Amino acid sequence: MRTETPVAVKLVDYAPYPFDIEHVDLSFVLEPDATRVTAVLKITRKHGFADAPLALDGEALKLVSVEIDGRALTPSDYDLTEHGMILPNVPDTFSLRTVVEIAPSKNTALSGLYMSGGRFCSQCESVGFRRITYYPDRPDVMSRFSVKIDADKAACPIMLSNGTPGDVQDTDNGRHTITWDDPHKKPSYLFALCAGDYDVYRDSFTTMSGKEIDLAIHVDKGDAPRAAWAMDSLKRSMTWDEETYGREYDLGVFNIVAVRDFNFGAMENKGLNVFNSAYVLADEDSATDADFEAIESIVAHEYFHNWTGNRITCRDWFQLCLKEGLTVFRDQNFSADMRSRPVQRIKDVIRLRARQFAEDAGPLAHPVRPDHYGSIDNLYTATVYEKGAEVIGMLRRIIGEETYRAGMDLYFDRHDGQAVTIEDFYKCFEDVTGKDFTQFRLWYAQAGTPRVTVEQSWDEAAGELTINLSQTTPPTPGQPDKKPVPIPLEFALLDGKGGTDAWMTVLDTAETTITRKVPTGRPLLSVNRDFSAPIRVERELSRDQRLALVVAETDPFNQWEGVRTLVTEEILKLSEGSQAKSDSELVGAIAAAIRNAGDDPALAALLTRLPEVGELFLEREPADPVALHSARKRLQSALANALADTVGTTLEAPSPAPYAPSAEQAGIRAFRGACINLLGASEDKDARRKLLILYKKATNMTERLAAMRALTMHGKCPERDEALADFETNWKHNPIVMDKWFAVQAGQGTAETVAELAAHPDFDLKNPNRVRSVVGVFSTANLSAFHAPDGSGYRAVEDIILKADAANPALAARLITAFEQWRMLEPKAGAAAQETLKRLQEAKLSPNSADIVGRALGQGS
Repeated sequence: MRTETPVAVKLVDYAPYPFDIEHVDLSFVLEPDATRVTAVLKITRKHGFADAPLALDGEALKLVSVEIDGRALTPSDYDLTEHGMILPNVPDTFSLRTVVEIAPSKNTALSGLYMSGGRFCSQCESVGFRRITYYPDRPDVMSRFSVKIDADKAACPIMLSNGTPGDVQDTDNGRHTITWDDPHKKPSYLFALCAGDYDVYRDSFTTMSGKEIDLAIHVDKGDAPRAAWAMDSLKRSMTWDEETYGREYDLGVFNIVAVRDFNFGAMENKGLNVFNSAYVLADEDSATDADFEAIESIVAHEYFHNWTGNRITCRDWFQLCLKEGLTVFRDQNFSADMRSRPVQRIKDVIRLRARQFAEDAGPLAHPVRPDHYGSIDNLYTATVYEKGAEVIGMLRRIIGEETYRAGMDLYFDRHDGQAVTIEDFYKCFEDVTGKDFTQFRLWYAQAGTPRVTVEQSWDEAAGELTINLSQTTPPTPGQPDKKPVPIPLEFALLDGKGGTDAWMTVLDTAETTITRKVPTGRPLLSVNRDFSAPIRVERELSRDQRLALVVAETDPFNQWEGVRTLVTEEILKLSEGSQAKSDSELVGAIAAAIRNAGDDPALAALLTRLPEVGELFLEREPADPVALHSARKRLQSALANALADTVGTTLEAPSPAPYAPSAEQAGIRAFRGACINLLGASEDKDARRKLLILYKKATNMTERLAAMRALTMHGKCPERDEALADFETNWKHNPIVMDKWFAVQAGQGTAETVAELAAHPDFDLKNPNRVRSVVGVFSTANLSAFHAPDGSGYRAVEDIILKADAANPALAARLITAFEQWRMLEPKAGAAAQETLKRLQEAKLSPNSADIVGRALGQGS
């Protein structure tokens, strides 16, 4: 008998909370097995809610006592349920005092207050605070919090919470206390508490108004030097937000705590950000350039939440994109300013297509702002984050950068300290522009990726180019019919000599026609430049026309896009057996484009990247992952052979030294890594020996890992085994680096590899990073093995998912999303995936996982 899929929560059912919680006093007596939490809430009934009972959320709490205005209540005065407490008769103004007991050491869900590495840590978004104390655990209840922490002094010399710290006082029996006061109102999901013994990396920052901010990053013992890059990223983020948005930090202290056991990347709790250690710790020996880049981006993202998420938060969880999509847009632009804007844009689109386009095309499709959900934890998705960011980007393109900044300034001024909605946000832009954004908000209400068809005709006599545009959005679950959405399309007419006539059109109807006078002769048409909208463009162009566009293109994104389109068509032809070998002319053109991009090695590296199997799913249905993988390898091998001289010359040169995580050096190493990958894919009979030498001589983790990954492409062989054994010996005491060791094997191996890795002594089912490094990588980056027609890939992960679900439902639910594309698969693999989902459905799943399985099978939530 399985757990029932949770009852859907609906946006239309939203109702304000009947009470204001004016102030919250929390007192923690920390013990791993029996932490006592005392909460004193100052409560006032809102006007118009005379008969409303006081309903408080609460889960996994042992109630010790309840008092109202100092009067102890008996069980007849309240109702306790599995999910909370209801007090039917309460005064209009009163003080509620509750005392509960919780067991952080037994909290494997990593939600609420739990233990990680012997230290106390909290994670309250989205509904974790109810596992700490009884409280209205919803984002529209905003209160001032004061916190007192009592802990063993030896075990917890450092005790942190939100706001400003008071004095530390020693007490009896080797314990001590500290108080924290947060002057800013916040919802309970932004509460944080961390306590333990840390190494601390300290610095300071002076704001634009001259305020001195104490900064500190708390890490495992011995890891403080590895927090230097995170601190540097934080300070650059603070400067960027002042310069770009005029926002300065608003407390005297800013703390970050790094923990190994964490369900997410990081959390933006007010003044006390909690991070997955993988996104804090880095040095030249242990971290890749991708790690440095991710740390830079995620530190910025969580800091930017201080204004877009903390100072102004969501009225309800349906507005999640209001803080996440907006903040992703901000961190993407920060990264673009820190590095190469064109390269950053390409990377953002690769991520969007790989994750969000696939989501839009499957049974888990949902709008950027959904109108219902079964489990809110399951809506922390690419649609909310990445597509939400693209929608903000389209808004800025349409109204212009200066007007966008004016709208943001009005948003901050008007709604500071409030919990708001998408409508509140867009009202600010309507007021600064005088425009109605009702139709634009359809982007938030409709799921699916719009398809824009572009047809063109040339009138030689008139010197006119006519462009016909039409848009459609395919049906998605629960939304069979779609309305036209406003799509900003950036165009250019290219003359092939470097000349460009560029403009932007907003396609807001089902169809439209554009006519352009071109006195210089028939031009080439460049469409959706800089990926101006998150759409699929459909054009009937010959291969020769596409090649001409790639050569003439002046927009870096569209040049990359043109190469990608040609490569995609080639892989599809090879996978269908419609041609025996790769098109040598196309391979030569791609190789030439890569060589010509030598002045921008980061862009050259991206040009060597072939579309992944998962991206190709959207181009052909039913999709055969095994055939697509085989075809991709053949084209990669042909490209490697065509670039053999370039690969050899590049890898003979030394890597940049001394090492620096700068954008310039990272670009050089990115191309070197791409060349190592090409060597692994080449027909060079001596490739394995060369790769092992590159592995041994590597002076940085980026190239060392690239060489080891390239060796795993050859399957089990002496050189691969030697590299893997050496890596494990050198890094077995560093769990973050060992996650890479697990991931490299899962990303290239078979179902048997997954079983071997899951049986490894260092595989830890309770650690999300380690589980994701095996199951997550195998099921999302190794699709030919995961979707093996015999179902072996599914069986390899099924048991791990079930075990993970029992301990950490949020983690298991995310792993199950890998099955969302099963309907796109060729019949045999599709049937095996469906059978696996049915078996999971019959298991005793958590509500989180049951929600994903039900939706994947088309049963809705």
